Amino acid sequence: MEKRGIDYLKQKLALFRSGAQKKYDYYDMNAILVNNSILMPEKLRGRYEAVIGWCTKAVDALADRLVFREFDNDIFDLNEIFEVNSSDIFFDSAILSALITSCCFVYVSLDNDGIPKLQVIEGTDATGVIDPITGLLTEGYAVLDRDKLSQATLEAYFEPGKTYYYKQNQLVKVVETNAPYASLIPIIHRPDAKRPFGRSRITKGCQYFQNLARKTLERSDISAEFYSFPQKYATGVSQDAETFDNWKATIASLLVFQKDENGDSPHLGSFPQQSMTPYLEQLRSCASGFAGESGLTLDDLGFPSDNPSSAEAIKASHETLRVTARKAQRCFGSGFLNVGYIACCMRDEFPYRRSQFYKTKPKWEPVFEADATTMSLVGDGAIKINQAVPGYMDKDVIRDLTGLEGADGTGYNSQTVGIDSKDILGESQANNEGQKL
Repeated sequence: MEKRGIDYLKQKLALFRSGAQKKYDYYDMNAILVNNSILMPEKLRGRYEAVIGWCTKAVDALADRLVFREFDNDIFDLNEIFEVNSSDIFFDSAILSALITSCCFVYVSLDNDGIPKLQVIEGTDATGVIDPITGLLTEGYAVLDRDKLSQATLEAYFEPGKTYYYKQNQLVKVVETNAPYASLIPIIHRPDAKRPFGRSRITKGCQYFQNLARKTLERSDISAEFYSFPQKYATGVSQDAETFDNWKATIASLLVFQKDENGDSPHLGSFPQQSMTPYLEQLRSCASGFAGESGLTLDDLGFPSDNPSSAEAIKASHETLRVTARKAQRCFGSGFLNVGYIACCMRDEFPYRRSQFYKTKPKWEPVFEADATTMSLVGDGAIKINQAVPGYMDKDVIRDLTGLEGADGTGYNSQTVGIDSKDILGESQANNEGQKL
């Protein structure tokens, strides 16, 4: 494949940086909303600003449920590489950044002792040319440091086996490695053939419904001013009557009107008070649209249901979120395995083949934590299944289903799962269970 060069990658990053930064603005609730209402006076548009964190909730609700456990069948000691790099912080940081901007990048380097160092770089500061087969980069570019004006002060250009460092656009250092690919690895959320760098969790639909909800809240804030002080009127006032201050008339608890020389007195009244119900209904409609777009529920967005839901009902209502989380686990698991592969090549100073790591599988904690009901159902199911197929469900399978470790620190003891059901249920009950199966 022909090399594109650092100038091409700089232009590519400049092209997509603004879009990625916009996602961060929505996540940080700093996005600027231009109100083009034809009915709202210009003097009022900038005085009422609403802030809603629905996009933040959409990202955090998924990121908080993605908990990476370890690599199974780890023959290359990949878990050790991540553990020495504060794995708890590293995985959470990489997952959150990838969900916001569709992808993030992990910069791999070696310290003085030859131990791999992993640094997460957000999608606004790195890009590259991706290999569609392995998901690794054949070329990469990253901004490693910026000044107070967001100008790049330290840059790096990556290619297989070499990393070039630039400071103030001047080449200052070249580091050689044994990595068969660039030592800048992408962590991608929901990639496809058209968009190999994935798709953001903050979609255009999420942005639309959040902006619509913000406009609704701003209109309701302005209407609340009139809702608090309904308009009053007086008819039949003499033309010679002394005018009164409108503000005092609005907040005064008692108004006195004298009769004129003919003994007539004015008639007082007030216009119907404005209702806030239409705004609340429109806000709830926006929340329903956002929930359908993001896979959340109205309870997650601040509209609690009347009757509290059980644990099973909560799981059923979050079925879309569960499926989305499982898809994200597959995408991120492949990216983390690529990080371990490049780091292992650099640590061992040997260019391994990517196909040598296919038996190493990423393990994740369950999307939903197991409650008492789930543990009871899993236990009963494990006993019955192991009666039909002895040893089919062992401690590793039980841990994958519940996320609970056993007393030995590895999961349930397989002997208590139901391999020998007669020791647990008794001989007569085991026979009855076997007849049911």
